[in-house]
Amino acid sequence: MHPKLAEHYFARLDQAAKALRKNNFAAHVVETAQDAKKLILETLIPEFKPQSIALGGSMTITECGLYDDIKKLDSISLFDTYNYSLPPAEMIELRRQALLCDLFITSTNAVTEQGALVNLDGTGNRVASLAFGPKKVIVLAGRNKLCPDEFSAMERIKDVAAPVNAARLSKKTPCVATHRCEDCPSPERICNSWGITVKSAPKERITVVLVNEDMGF
Repeated sequence: MHPKLAEHYFARLDQAAKALRKNNFAAHVVETAQDAKKLILETLIPEFKPQSIALGGSMTITECGLYDDIKKLDSISLFDTYNYSLPPAEMIELRRQALLCDLFITSTNAVTEQGALVNLDGTGNRVASLAFGPKKVIVLAGRNKLCPDEFSAMERIKDVAAPVNAARLSKKTPCVATHRCEDCPSPERICNSWGITVKSAPKERITVVLVNEDMGF
């Protein structure tokens, strides 16, 4: 990538971080996914001192290796919602228990330049955790998630995040064929609960880490 283009994206992320802070989020901007992982593991987690951690479903978290590193942390109880060998009923129960964790780490489908987080969930555990439950939340997001406003964020989710995730999960939904949301009645639909987080309450309960790389969907 040309250095000037990287500067351009970093400046936009920095502006978004300022908007997030005005909305009571804590916000950081870093250059790479590895920088983000280092910030979370070496600064934020030691600062928050969680006894328990849970993760929201996220390619961003797995691709950068954060999930594997969190599993290695000593003296921290992990609600391992990435253990897909569990029966469906046990997985749902684990996600319910995870709502009371000390620290929830996830990504977001979109971040607006006005400083809001926009998400669309299948079961709703991610949007629920953003709204209430875990004492602290860390949101990790690449520059590809940045959108001008809530409308464009929702369009991004329907045009990109939802159909790509449905294809990744081998769902039999129309969007896998058409490559955009069809607002379908499919029993395998993964788009059920919208969540728009316009402010962090209490202040700085949610920390957003913005990365000057494309990450996840």
